[in-house]
Amino acid sequence: MRVAFYAPLKAPDHPVPSGDRRVARLILKAIKKAGHDVFIASRMRAFDSRGDTRHQNQIERRGRALAERFVKRHRDNPPDLWFTYHLYHKAPDWIGPAVAKTFSIPYVLAEASIAPKQAGGPWASGHEAVRAAIRYAAHICVMNPEDRECLAKELDKKVHLSALPPFIDTDPPRAATEAKRDLNRSVLQERFGIPPSNILIAVTAMMRSGDKLESYRTLGRTMAHLRDLSLTWLVAGDGPGRDDVVAAMGKSNVIYFGALDRAGIDNMHAAADLAVWPAYREAIGMALLEAQASGLPVVAGRTPGVAQIVEEGITGLLTTSGDDTMLALAIRRLVDEPALRLQMRSAAMNKARREHDIASATRYLDRVLEDAIRRAAA
Repeated sequence: MRVAFYAPLKAPDHPVPSGDRRVARLILKAIKKAGHDVFIASRMRAFDSRGDTRHQNQIERRGRALAERFVKRHRDNPPDLWFTYHLYHKAPDWIGPAVAKTFSIPYVLAEASIAPKQAGGPWASGHEAVRAAIRYAAHICVMNPEDRECLAKELDKKVHLSALPPFIDTDPPRAATEAKRDLNRSVLQERFGIPPSNILIAVTAMMRSGDKLESYRTLGRTMAHLRDLSLTWLVAGDGPGRDDVVAAMGKSNVIYFGALDRAGIDNMHAAADLAVWPAYREAIGMALLEAQASGLPVVAGRTPGVAQIVEEGITGLLTTSGDDTMLALAIRRLVDEPALRLQMRSAAMNKARREHDIASATRYLDRVLEDAIRRAAA
């Protein structure tokens, strides 16, 4: 099957790393692993952050022109299916529906969200475009459980809705051997002068304004509750909000690694004792999934997306999002109970391999695509 792929918020090969880009790449990889010929149909970024109507109109015009150009270019060899990942009112899909209608091919979505309160607001045109897209879709893969209720209200019985759990590629395995864990830990201790008795806490997130910065600020308040403990915070991430993050968390007992690649993050996780993230308004929490796959118990803010990954009391502890006191108590519990950390470590690795590996996502997406084609031909 020939599949055209589009991510209106951020293309899979966008130069700026993010969780969104990571998921787009993983979906592409899963579709390829299923044996399909998938290609990036467009790299146009349809994102408007300001609610600027003039800018949105420019994006819409460009999107419609690109749709016409795509149709002309692929008229003799059209794709069998169009797949769009992550659209919402600030980043609608102006290309996919037009192409799918012209070629009479199935239109499939993953992580589509719609917010009724945006009707008539500064992103009204994007909101209506998303409504039209989800109503036209043959299938919608729901990655964030919070999206399901509003999506269901917009859909008729022809549109299929199913859950696609967050996933990563666990091959090669992320979890380190005990020898590697001891080595990574000793290297960090020697390099940064960390006392051997300190508990190492991993934090991985982009540094930007908005929800990410609010999570970092929650971490800063949480740290104030834990000053009596011997902790070292290992922070992987970078971005335009770096100075604000440092202001929130400080520099005492904090190591800022900047942006790390997969190997760097895996090495950091191999040295750490647990992973922590307040997850303020976090949709999915891919970094938490990577931490669990590496064998780290997780303490995180509870959102529906994060709760898919972190199983309360089994692979980690969940707290009320934004509650620094509750977050500190959960961290203190895992610091004080090494046996519980060890138990959760094993459970976290097993859950990642069993429920969140790319192999299961590959099978799921293959079924979705084949079903969409089959129903279109009926």
